[in-house]
Amino acid sequence: MRAVIQRAKSGSVTVDSKIVSQISHGLVVLIGVGHEDTPEDVEKVANKIVKTKLWPSVDGTQQWKQSVLDVGGDVLCVSQFTLFAKVKKGQKPDFHNAAKGPQAKELYDQVLAKIQAALPEGRAVKDGVFGAMMDVALVNDGPVTIQYDTKNDK
Repeated sequence: MRAVIQRAKSGSVTVDSKIVSQISHGLVVLIGVGHEDTPEDVEKVANKIVKTKLWPSVDGTQQWKQSVLDVGGDVLCVSQFTLFAKVKKGQKPDFHNAAKGPQAKELYDQVLAKIQAALPEGRAVKDGVFGAMMDVALVNDGPVTIQYDTKNDK
């Protein structure tokens, strides 16, 4: 499973000219599900999303000291199978390593559930519309952007 985790001042997802999700301060996360991914990958990626320290200390003197949980931030997830694109041959992307729709949706939904379980009461993980063409907007904070692949975490 792959994730692009972005620290954001704000983010939104629009489908058919309607905003379907939006956040203020927090994370915008693009998530790709691979055909070899399992519930173990779900656990790994969800933990990285909520526990990775991407914000400075409260007093601002030290970088990389607080997670999205620590700063009370929001989480907006967007499914993105194109994170598994290969362009080794020619110019056309190859998506054979991405999970097919039903498997991808099941595992993606599990990631959302794990993130939701980690968030304090009263806060909800937000997401786009699985499989839809979406306009994703964010104001990147920093910019801070982290790539994570559960198969390369050693």
